[in-house]
Amino acid sequence: MGDGTDNAKRALRADLRERRQAMSQSAREAAADSLRRNLDALVDRFSARTISCFLSTPIEPGTRRFVTDAVGRGIRVLLPVTRADGLLDWAVADPEGEIAEGLFGQPEPVGELLGPIALDEADLLLIPAAAVDRTGMRLGWGRGFFDKTLGSMNHCPPVYAVVYDSEVLDIVPRDAHDEPVTGAVTPTQIIEFERSAR
Repeated sequence: MGDGTDNAKRALRADLRERRQAMSQSAREAAADSLRRNLDALVDRFSARTISCFLSTPIEPGTRRFVTDAVGRGIRVLLPVTRADGLLDWAVADPEGEIAEGLFGQPEPVGELLGPIALDEADLLLIPAAAVDRTGMRLGWGRGFFDKTLGSMNHCPPVYAVVYDSEVLDIVPRDAHDEPVTGAVTPTQIIEFERSAR
């Protein structure tokens, strides 16, 4: 990674994190309600029976109610569990299951772990992002878990980044290892990216 790209990513992530932290609780709750409706619509669009999603932190776009409701609708939801080797294991969401702090402070399920190959069964992937640009490039938080996961899949289903509306940007800094996404889901819209390689 070139120093210029590295510095640009670091600065943009810091700005985006600061904006998220500045959001009021009421704004976060309203965004989570709207986001849930769009996530439900996307699942229905793909007739997805198995999906991946993530358990949001307090400052991320809220996914927890969506996950609980999806499980209640009979959808199998795979939640990521970080590993020290940079890959992701997966666990099936259980609203009654225990949640603990993962390697980097992300909430993760506790219980039976499925290996990285479990994702091959998914019809739709909903992944976290710091931002996404209008060409479908995703800016993650710098640890590479999802880029490695997407880059290693032989048959990748549609992949949507979950972000706030203000995090859909004209362009984000990118490197050769960064993986594009099919689209983005925000509290107000579902966006498809024409140039995405997925």
